[in-house]
Amino acid sequence: MTQANQRRPRVVVIGGGTGLPVVLDSLHKQDVDVTAVVTVADDGGSSGIIRNYINVVPPGDIRNVMVSLSSLSPLALRVFQYRFEANDNFFSGHAIGNLIIAALTEMEHGVFGAVQELSQMMAVDGHVYPVANEPLVLHAEFADGATVAGEAEITAAHRQIKRVWVTPQPDAGTTVATAMPAVVDAILAADLIVLGPGSLFTSILPNLMVSNVGQAIKTTTAEVVYICNIMTQKGETDHFTDADHVRVLNEHVGANFVDTVLVNTAKVPEDYMDWKRWNEVSTQVTSDPEALEKMGTKAIRANLLKLRDAGAFHDGAKVVAELMKLLKQKDLSEI
Repeated sequence: MTQANQRRPRVVVIGGGTGLPVVLDSLHKQDVDVTAVVTVADDGGSSGIIRNYINVVPPGDIRNVMVSLSSLSPLALRVFQYRFEANDNFFSGHAIGNLIIAALTEMEHGVFGAVQELSQMMAVDGHVYPVANEPLVLHAEFADGATVAGEAEITAAHRQIKRVWVTPQPDAGTTVATAMPAVVDAILAADLIVLGPGSLFTSILPNLMVSNVGQAIKTTTAEVVYICNIMTQKGETDHFTDADHVRVLNEHVGANFVDTVLVNTAKVPEDYMDWKRWNEVSTQVTSDPEALEKMGTKAIRANLLKLRDAGAFHDGAKVVAELMKLLKQKDLSEI
């Protein structure tokens, strides 16, 4: 087959938090058609303050994703990312990009249209889709049966989570969270769907708990790849293996939908980690190949580790190299 018959691979990356841009920064450099689906259940920091005051989708994760896919100059991106200092009183702690997204959301009567307009302004190569057009509330039930609402409260609890779900805000006029059609269409048309990296319960699952997103994930013919966390999260995923992470994903969606898991094999030196600074992490994730096999999940094991700032993170370039190997196996002929 000639190259003229080939189309760009379609990759959908789903998540939130700081993990998503790590992959997108490197994926942006490849010849792929990228769609980022971003959680809108964050209620902490600058995003949470803006959400509480003017009732818009929390913009922080969306802002970081847009920067990772933007072709603007470094100076323009620095301005967009600039966060006012603590002594600036009214603007204290707010990123300029968060304020711009909040303003456009009011102008466009919804965050989805606002992000599409801003994507053009920022020369975004790809698509950035908030998973819903309205703020969502993340709920968790802990192992002892207690429940709590709010992403920040769930994270701060450091307790073992049994399950999570999302609802629209009480004044939304509906009890079912749904995604815009473009989100579902992207998932169904994808060649590869990437989950993470990011917090299992507060960055990845909130997206999959949106009703039509979870259904699309079960229906799509794309290969679904989960980038397993390098470290467990204190109170939430203590002692989790790679298979435990996949099991929780499958249980929440109601099907064994994870086809492939990327697992880091490099050892994190204990004397390198600043456990006080990174107090939300616990121990390194261990592997359970037999349990993965029983769920029908293929494991790709490689050194995906990047040590920086006295912490353990995914190396975006190494992760994307593995994803590109998977894409090379796909039939990308035009129909």
